[in-house]
Amino acid sequence: MVASAAEKAPATASGGTRRVLLFPLPFQGHLNPMLQLADVLHARGLRVTVFHAAFNAPDPACRPAGYRFVPVGAGVPTADLVPTGSNADFAGALLRINERLQAPFQNSLREALEDEEGVPACLVLDSNLRGMQVVADRLGVPTLVLRTGGAACLVAYMAFPALCDKGLLPPQDHSQLNMALDDLPPLQLQDMVFSTTTPHETMTTCLERIVESAKCSSGVILNTFNDLEDVELQKIVDGVCVPVYAIGPLYKISSGAQSSLLSPDQTCLDWLDKQEAQSVLFVSFGSLASMDQEELGKVGLPDGFEEETQGRGMVVSWAPQQDVLGHQAVGGFWTHNGWNSTLESICEGVPMICRPHFADQMINARYVEEVWKVGFELVGKLERGNIERGIRKLLREEEGGEMRRRANDLKDKAIHCIKKGGSSQTMVDLLVNCIMSLPSSI
Repeated sequence: MVASAAEKAPATASGGTRRVLLFPLPFQGHLNPMLQLADVLHARGLRVTVFHAAFNAPDPACRPAGYRFVPVGAGVPTADLVPTGSNADFAGALLRINERLQAPFQNSLREALEDEEGVPACLVLDSNLRGMQVVADRLGVPTLVLRTGGAACLVAYMAFPALCDKGLLPPQDHSQLNMALDDLPPLQLQDMVFSTTTPHETMTTCLERIVESAKCSSGVILNTFNDLEDVELQKIVDGVCVPVYAIGPLYKISSGAQSSLLSPDQTCLDWLDKQEAQSVLFVSFGSLASMDQEELGKVGLPDGFEEETQGRGMVVSWAPQQDVLGHQAVGGFWTHNGWNSTLESICEGVPMICRPHFADQMINARYVEEVWKVGFELVGKLERGNIERGIRKLLREEEGGEMRRRANDLKDKAIHCIKKGGSSQTMVDLLVNCIMSLPSSI
């Protein structure tokens, strides 16, 4: 096995430590894992430069010495780059981000290559930033790609063109939606409809570029672990033909430095301390929630709600999710099934009620219910009786108890994989070795 985390910092031939460049996508669910990865690499002795969009910018004050932050695209119009609401075109926003930041990034990268810090080892970028990868290639900087979703998601993206060629996508009628996809078990066709508001051509282009970014890189980094997605990881290895590094869960191996764009309300932890073990349902629909008003009304707060539930419930604008999920009082998680939320719930041994909305969330929910069997989807319209039955099933019934036992088994596997000799720790060693050996054509 190659050098462990405790050994000396990577050095250049001239004796200086190497520098790695990173470029996250400017959304909460993408910033978090990229900055967690930055922490991991910084702990190995690498100096870190983070390029970032001028909007939704990370806070440099939350990082220690040895980090440098470079804003890209100040003055670029951003009104249509931050999708919000149930009709948002997320794929279109991703394409526009690439289009508008490509030229500013070229200028910023050129400046970084000419400064006194020397030639960087590589650029690690979000897989949604294919345009920035093209710039790096043009300037001779090797690239690695971070996938902030699960391995199953990338496998599905890779299979998307074949389903289009077969005439299955876009679906021609609703009767097809429950069709099982034999090449992508346990997925159904409806899980591949990543947005009902984005034009098919836009979605196709977006997914093509994500897959291209992986295939055109020197390696793909995934925030998952082998015991969770071993079959899917092998499919990626076979499909992209570059090294694949499953190093998750990243939040468990990073420094824990604050990276949220929103300020978490820590007072909920004091409230949880007063509750019985596994008695609380944590409800959160993520930083880019997409619920219509009717659905929101079923989980929204009527007048007098906080007074009526005082002592039995608590509402905060943004919770410290990892701490909440790791608290002994939490017995279940009602989630949209973004990958960060799904992974964190699994790694804390918390079973889930799933209510996916767009992008990879349907895939993640399907795996939660049918592969890992640590939760279930609340299907159909949200009605109070249906919600109550779902909560009772998760928190009070034997079926929910079985889900909790399986979640705790996966939690144990996640803990093992990040220990010395574990699969993710080994992959971090291999990743650092890869970074240090990447040739530059600058």
